[in-house]
Amino acid sequence: MTYFLLDGLDTAPVTILLAHGAGAPMDSASMAATAKALAAAGFRVARFEFHHMAARRYGHRKPPPRAETVNPEYIKAIADLRAKGVTGKLIIGGKSMGGRVASMVADEMFLKGEIAGLVCLGYPFHPPGKPEQLRTKHLADLRTPTLIFQGTRDEFGTKEEVATYGLSEAIEVIWLEDGDHDLKPRKAVSGFSTADHLRTVAETIMAKLAQPSASSS
Repeated sequence: MTYFLLDGLDTAPVTILLAHGAGAPMDSASMAATAKALAAAGFRVARFEFHHMAARRYGHRKPPPRAETVNPEYIKAIADLRAKGVTGKLIIGGKSMGGRVASMVADEMFLKGEIAGLVCLGYPFHPPGKPEQLRTKHLADLRTPTLIFQGTRDEFGTKEEVATYGLSEAIEVIWLEDGDHDLKPRKAVSGFSTADHLRTVAETIMAKLAQPSASSS
C-alpha cells in the first residue's frame, strides 16, 4: 500500500495527489509549502513517493529512474488513495518529474473517469542547458484538462521556448514572475514571495479545475 502524507480536511470535495521531483522527497520544504497552500485554499492534498525515493530513507541511494518506468507506481497510488476511502473529485500532478509522470498516465485515468485534471508544478520540458532534448511529445495530444505552473526563471523551459512547443489545447501554462524551478521568486527583484505564487497556484486550480462544471470523477 502506498504511504501518503495528507493535508487539509478529509471532507474537502476535491483531492489533489502530488508526486515529488527527481531530487527531493515528498516532505521537502517546497512540497510541504505547496501542500499547505493548497490545503489552506480548501483542497485535500495527498503526497506520495516513488520507490527509488522512499528507498533513500533506508540508506539505499538509488538514482532517479527513467520517468516512464514509474508510471505504474503512479497508477497504483491513485488506486491506493481510493482504497483508503478518499472519494470525490481527484486531480493528479506533481513537482517536476512527478508532474511529468502524472502527465504520462493522465489521459488513461481521465478517460476512465478516475481523475478530473492534471497539475504540473515546474514541468521539466527539457534538461537544463539541453533545449533540444524535449520531453513534450505526449503533451501535443493530451486530452486531460491541465494546468502547468512555470516560473519565468525556470531553466527547464523558458517562456520563449514553451511558446514554440505546440502543446495540446487542453493545456494552459501559467507563468509566475521570476519563479525558479521551485516557483520561488526573488522578492527584491519581482515584489512577489513564494507564498504569493503558491496562493496563485491554489486559486487558479480552484477556479479552473475544481468547479462542479468541470468533469467529475
